[in-house]
Amino acid sequence: MTTGPMTGIRLVELSTMITASSAGVMLADMGAEVIKVENPNGGDPFRSFGPSRDYSAHFCSYNRNKRSVALDLRAEDGKAALSALLKRADVLLDNYRPGVLERLGLTPDALKAINPRLIHCSITGFGPDGPYAMRPSYNAVAQALVGMSSLFVDPDKPRITGPTISDNVCGAYAASGILAALLERERTGRARRVEINMIDATLALMPDPFGYHEFLGVVSDPYTSARNSQSYAVVCGDGTLLCIHLSSQPQFWDGFVKALELEEFSRDPRVASRMLRIENYDLIAEVAGEKIKMKPREHWMRLLEEADVPFAPILDVTEVPEDEQVKHLGSFQMVEHPVKGKVRVIMRPMWFDGTRTDQPMQAPPLLGEHTAEVMAELGLPVPASSMVAGKA
Repeated sequence: MTTGPMTGIRLVELSTMITASSAGVMLADMGAEVIKVENPNGGDPFRSFGPSRDYSAHFCSYNRNKRSVALDLRAEDGKAALSALLKRADVLLDNYRPGVLERLGLTPDALKAINPRLIHCSITGFGPDGPYAMRPSYNAVAQALVGMSSLFVDPDKPRITGPTISDNVCGAYAASGILAALLERERTGRARRVEINMIDATLALMPDPFGYHEFLGVVSDPYTSARNSQSYAVVCGDGTLLCIHLSSQPQFWDGFVKALELEEFSRDPRVASRMLRIENYDLIAEVAGEKIKMKPREHWMRLLEEADVPFAPILDVTEVPEDEQVKHLGSFQMVEHPVKGKVRVIMRPMWFDGTRTDQPMQAPPLLGEHTAEVMAELGLPVPASSMVAGKA
């Protein structure tokens, strides 16, 4: 049974890949009933990423706690089934390019006629109009255009690095917009159209470098934030990695100097103030790095903790689930699909009243797994066009 603060909210998701799927899973984790509508011919392309034909790690990461309904939206029976779904839904979420829904007959007026209380959240790459509106967009494209990639890429050896930041933050802002629209509808009865694009979402996530340029004339590079926040990555004597973040508080600098026994820094005029430490960041990194290479990571972690200095081991994805604080939080849990078996999922980050045991724990669905179930709830037969490719 669905639980959580969004219990009773039904969301129809027309999504592929990450942006809308991530927004949908955030709301599903809070108890919303999310019905993912997929093309019977292969479904979400993310299903087939990697060695899996229909249940890839990529797909499973963004589609737990959802039901999958296979509908051919080009066929009349598929369109009729979607209309029936939307008539009983609270939210329509899509990440199609501009104009796709209109070509399917789902104009704003048509949606309003189907369900006047339907909130429609539309996610696009560049926005609904403008010179780039019809271009395809993905994570790396958005990060490049808004300047984020310039903070990650070495211009001498250019190579895209890092996780799917633009995709995921776009999904987070979409979920936030949907929640705001639901709250307004509850208060006023008005059903909003919410529009999110990857450009605006990624810019909103990184105001600092634009503030640096506007107020200080500084053009940020990959190390600007690290210098300003006094963050360091170092190699320890046992070959492991350690992160130290001193921020702006004087006591963290003092504790850092004490823990590493860097008495020379107590007398060095080049690091006598925070601004000087920013200016001489490389000097601190070099001297501290040489000292830290002399002992294993556990040694330095103990001393830094005693000195109340912010630090953390730099862990890889195989180590994170075994970290004692991550295990204490229960950040990773297992769910089981009756056909595909066990799948490890990341729990939602929101706790309500000190718990998140109300989070639904359903494994990601197979393509069209719930078509018959949902159609029965609507009082409709399974559309003939919904036959999943490869199934009898």
